[in-house]
Amino acid sequence: MKQFQPDNIHNIILLSHSGSGKTSLAEAILFSSGAISRLGRVDADSTTSDYDPDEMKRKISINLTLLPCQWQDKKINLVDVPGYSDFVGEVMGGIRVCEATIILVSAAAGIEVGTEQAWKYSEDAGLTRLIFINKIDRENANFNRTFEQIQSRFGNKCIALQIPIGAHNDFKGIIDLLKLKCYIGEEAEESEIPTSLKDQVDSMREKMIETIAEVDDVLIEKYLAGEEISREELEKGLKQAITSGKIIPVLTGSALQNIAVRQLLDAICNYLPSAAETEIVTTTDSKIRDVKPEPESPLAALIFKTSADPYVGKLTYFRVFSGTIESNSQVWNVNQGSTERIGQLFIMRGKNQEPVPRIGAGDIGAVAKLNITVTGDTLGHQDKPVKIMPVTFPEPIYSVAVHPKTKADLDKLGSSLARLTEEDLTLRMHRDNDTGETILSGMGDTQLDVAAEKMLRKFGVSVELTIPKVPYKETITQSAKAEYKHKKQSGGHGQYGHVLLELTPLSRDSVNEFTTTVVGGSVPKNYFPAVEKGVNEAAKQGVLAGYPVVNVKANLFDGSFHPVDSSEICFKIAGAGAFRKGLSDGQPILLEPIMDIRVIVPSDSTGDIMGDLNTKRARVQGMNPADGNNIVEAQAPLAEMLRYAIDLKSMTQGRGTYSMKFSHFEEVPMHISQKIIDERKAEKEADKS
Repeated sequence: MKQFQPDNIHNIILLSHSGSGKTSLAEAILFSSGAISRLGRVDADSTTSDYDPDEMKRKISINLTLLPCQWQDKKINLVDVPGYSDFVGEVMGGIRVCEATIILVSAAAGIEVGTEQAWKYSEDAGLTRLIFINKIDRENANFNRTFEQIQSRFGNKCIALQIPIGAHNDFKGIIDLLKLKCYIGEEAEESEIPTSLKDQVDSMREKMIETIAEVDDVLIEKYLAGEEISREELEKGLKQAITSGKIIPVLTGSALQNIAVRQLLDAICNYLPSAAETEIVTTTDSKIRDVKPEPESPLAALIFKTSADPYVGKLTYFRVFSGTIESNSQVWNVNQGSTERIGQLFIMRGKNQEPVPRIGAGDIGAVAKLNITVTGDTLGHQDKPVKIMPVTFPEPIYSVAVHPKTKADLDKLGSSLARLTEEDLTLRMHRDNDTGETILSGMGDTQLDVAAEKMLRKFGVSVELTIPKVPYKETITQSAKAEYKHKKQSGGHGQYGHVLLELTPLSRDSVNEFTTTVVGGSVPKNYFPAVEKGVNEAAKQGVLAGYPVVNVKANLFDGSFHPVDSSEICFKIAGAGAFRKGLSDGQPILLEPIMDIRVIVPSDSTGDIMGDLNTKRARVQGMNPADGNNIVEAQAPLAEMLRYAIDLKSMTQGRGTYSMKFSHFEEVPMHISQKIIDERKAEKEADKS
């Protein structure tokens, strides 16, 4: 593939609700542009984009895929990303390196949750948008109904540039309202506009011209004066309005039948911004701020995706915002402050790699086996370091415990999880010290199931995913005194340690304390540390259900010793025994973690959300309206919220979002506490057997 200047490169991301046909459209674009010689199909597992075994198995896109092609002597870098919300990290990475979005809407299903999310992502990122009404050939497809939904939801700035000829089995082609030409079939053969559609064409063309004229002072004067506006003037005004976001063009066709795809390619090249029109956003600590998207500018290449491969190693995807990066060269990693060796550069098309000598400003490429570079880093020159604003990823909202199935799996678990979290920055891994479990967090259950399958397929690690254990604690509610004497006599020296402890409950935000008020030398000072060690070890397992003990002050106030038989180990055993007895006498209780919850839901779902939170022992703190949604703030026990991501998705059809963070510990209600204790005892019995 030849080298292109930034003004001849278009970086376009395909966004939609899952199942609207992004992958099929990408395949049709590649085929129509001559990038591939055979049109693949999703149901046949033969598309260029969905090549991953997990994607073939589930019939959904899971990974971001680069799909470059050429049209009108321009290069189009298509970025196909998942429509399923669990894989939003791939979407965020793609959005960061594109100038424009094509949002697909199914003519049969209309506006869906994923359509609204795609619009919001694009709007938040300031991307130029184009809407493509797909699946006109499907049963129940209705262009007019879908277009009305688009205008109702996204505003009258969405204007149709095309209308379909027929629908479902009768779909034949499209009419271009700007050119007043009719294009039939896959080959886009020109034809006369059907008489039955002339009234609709005239009406929609008039609305199109009026909308274009309204965003241009010169054109509106001509329009109001009744003067004819030429096609060239309309196209120029349309281009400016689309780039500025004042108009969102709506096109239509069928990706599966490859009808109107050529006209979509024309629209990309004619109306959507090029890489030369990119505003390069640098970080606040970047030493160079004003950077132009030109090959001669200082190098600034942003890493937006990392792929872990067991055979070729790490594959790193980057967008060159300015300058040029060469194969077999050295660059400066601005974030890490170190030199990085660059090997052979590639242009990716699906899983296929095309070696290239260099990649210039505005283009997207990949390189294998980088040592220190990770997603979010900027590659540049040491003497002119530019730091590009990295991708912003959402925080994980759903967690599972990861259990290796064999000893061999355990040995490889840590490294394989590290590779996965490097590949997908919406995945997080940590070890819960309280429960001893390895916790993997992400955006939803499907994403984590796919992660487990990847671990087996890529790294040979077999794991089981379960709901994480809740890190309960134990404490006491009243002061108690306890005495414990450790005394054993056998041949030779015996064992003797005798302590008296007073346990006092502390506030919930306190840490355990150990003090001594021994007088008269009843316990020598050199044994104090041994008693404290025994107390601390006993505090690791409470007397109710074996959970760690918190918020307790233990005071050593008396005891006795034997000049020959006493030792540190004896006083350690005595300290632990006295502490456990004191816990039993101090009316122990279970504590559970309470979380601060912030739920953002559509107004019409608020009642369902409030009712559901009440069943989860939640306390609603407040509710505030914002942008057509309601923000519900509440506190709820962690035990009730472990699968809330799934529940919320079900109740709001994916429109709701939430965040959760630890607040404090509270006493578990008695009826629930007893159930937890019984379950814990049953677990211990099962482990023994």
